[in-house]
This record gives sequence, C-alpha cells and structure tokens, in this order.
Amino acid sequence: MSANLKELYVSSVAPAMMKKFGYKNVMQIPKLDKVVVNVACGEAKDNSKIVDAIMSDLAAITGQKPIACKAKKSVANFKLRDGQIIGVKVTLRADRMYEFVDRLFNVAFPRVRDFRGINPNSFDGRGNYSTGIKEQLIFPEIEYDKIDKVRGMDINFITTAKTDEEAKELLSLMGAPFADK
Repeated sequence: MSANLKELYVSSVAPAMMKKFGYKNVMQIPKLDKVVVNVACGEAKDNSKIVDAIMSDLAAITGQKPIACKAKKSVANFKLRDGQIIGVKVTLRADRMYEFVDRLFNVAFPRVRDFRGINPNSFDGRGNYSTGIKEQLIFPEIEYDKIDKVRGMDINFITTAKTDEEAKELLSLMGAPFADK
C-alpha cells in the first residue's frame, strides 16, 4: 500500500492551504496529526468475548492492534466497576493514518446507504473533527457472516490547525465528503 494521500497532501493540499491562508512559513500549514478510532461497548461488562470480537474487527479495519479502555470510576446506576473494560480504541499516526483516512473517504463512506456527506459542523473549536459511523460493515475488511453484532464507532481527526475553518479546508482538500448545507 502506498501513502497516496500523503503524496496528495505534499503536492497539492499544502500549497493550496498556504495560498488561501497566506502562511509565511511552511511549518504553519495545518496537517493531520493523528486519527483516533473508538468503539464503546458497555455490554462487555457481562461478556468478555465481546471485547475480543471488537478488537479483531478494529484490528482488521485499521491494521493496528487496538487497546482496551477501562472504566475510571464505579457507577452504580450502570452496574459499572472501576477497572472494567468498557471500550476499545486505536490511535493511528503517519502512514497507517493516511492509508486509513484514504480508505475511509474513498471506499467506506461511499458504501453507506443514503450517504449525503459527513456533518460539516462537528468541529470542536480547536481544529479537530469528530464523526460517527453506525455500522462497521461499511469497511471492506469486515465480512458480514463473521460479525456477531453490528456496532458503530467514533472517528476523531486531530489536526494541527488552530481554527475550525483551517481544519475544514484541510480535510475537504484531502477528500472529506462534507455534506452541503
């Protein structure tokens, strides 16, 4: 696999950003820092096999071994104890990140039913973007017959951009399918 999204960033995204925002130095140009993929599984407190299934799915999707996230404190209403595994996450950087983002924008999102684009308002005010997926089946690595349950996931794009406007421009130049208003 080649990091063709990385080459696209260097050849056309960075110069376009420099021209639009008038940066004085190439180091000021915002870039994608990391992508965090998170799957929360509250039902895992009753059945530990669920975590293994989610971990194998996430490893197939991202190409990297996920880590389990444990509860920080006990919550009686949710029957949750301190230290129980309640989620799984993967932090992608460098080439794996570019490859994953490329597949997400060009392969997975077009496979979503009735897809009209991702929400352009899901920025956090500091140049980071978050989106959610309702089912892991949109990734070609997941075989429909092998999954035990349809699960969603959160995908966070952490950029070095200072403002949401810069981050949105960066992601849309990289091919993010933002929905039109």
